[in-house]
Amino acid sequence: MSTVETSRYVRIRVDVVLEVEDGEAVTRAALRRIAADAGLPEAERDGAEAAVSGDTAEALAYLVDPFDLVSEVPGVELQQASWSSERIDYDPGSPEWDLDEDDGAVDGDDYGRADGAGDEDDAEVKVG
Repeated sequence: MSTVETSRYVRIRVDVVLEVEDGEAVTRAALRRIAADAGLPEAERDGAEAAVSGDTAEALAYLVDPFDLVSEVPGVELQQASWSSERIDYDPGSPEWDLDEDDGAVDGDDYGRADGAGDEDDAEVKVG
């Protein structure tokens, strides 16, 4: 690809930490979304319902959709997206979670974390 072609693609990396105050509400919302998905085959529906019922983090992953973040942005087309969720230990006072600090970028690590964490989740947007 030439430089002109590669400059049309932008990767946006986002880390989001959510505090779940009502896990049952999150699970109910995910189950409602699954029930409303007419295109979901019954076998997949059963698996999705079991997954979101058993784990609030899985329910959140089902509810959060990168397409929703960019669908209304003019001039872009979502090319690829992947995401996941996991339970974490979170200490807002810890320097690890200070978003205003230098992110520890190292050469070759385009995500900006020295440990490479988060490299598996990405959304790529074609700018057109």
